[in-house]
Formats: sequence, structure tokens, C-alpha cells
Amino acid sequence: MELSEEKSNGIVVISVKGRIDASNTGDLERKLLDLIAAGERRLVLDLAELDYISSAGLRTLLVAAKRLGNDKLALAALKDQIREVLDIAGFSSLFQIYPTRQAAVGV
Repeated sequence: MELSEEKSNGIVVISVKGRIDASNTGDLERKLLDLIAAGERRLVLDLAELDYISSAGLRTLLVAAKRLGNDKLALAALKDQIREVLDIAGFSSLFQIYPTRQAAVGV
């Protein structure tokens, strides 16, 4: 998994490339929780290049969403197979989901 971060329109966008699984989800969790602890309330995960997410990865998304509280973690540019995993797990309603990164950051 590769992570990159940038700020756009006051929103932190984290691009995730590759796979999120038990071997690397700790890196993503640390990144998200560090940003939240630093006071960031608007986070978008750009998942355009995410090929796979395991149950451990889903747990990480849930932990970050719970930590944000009323501020939701937004997801952008999901591939069909990733969207299907979120739907099956019942996670789709927990996140704001946008068709593109641009739509998520409002540019």
C-alpha cells in the first residue's frame, strides 16, 4: 500500500494505492488518527487506485469514522469491487461517498 497526502480546499486528501490488508492497515490507521489528533476534521480518502480492502482495512475505516464523530470520513472514486465490499459489510451508510476526488473536495 502506498499513501500520499495533500490538502485541497481545506480538506486533507489521502490517496491510497494498492491493497489494504492486515499487513499494512496499521500504517493507514496511524496516519488517519494522527491527522484527527492534530485537529483535522475534514478527511477524504481517494480510493481510485485501491485494488483490495480486507476486514482489517474496514476496521481501520470504522475506527477513524468513530474518532471523527459527527464529522464524517469521506471516500472518493471507489472501484466497483471496493464499493461492493463496503455495501456487503453495511459500511456504505457510515461514509459520505463521492464519485470523484474533485466532487469530494468541492472543486
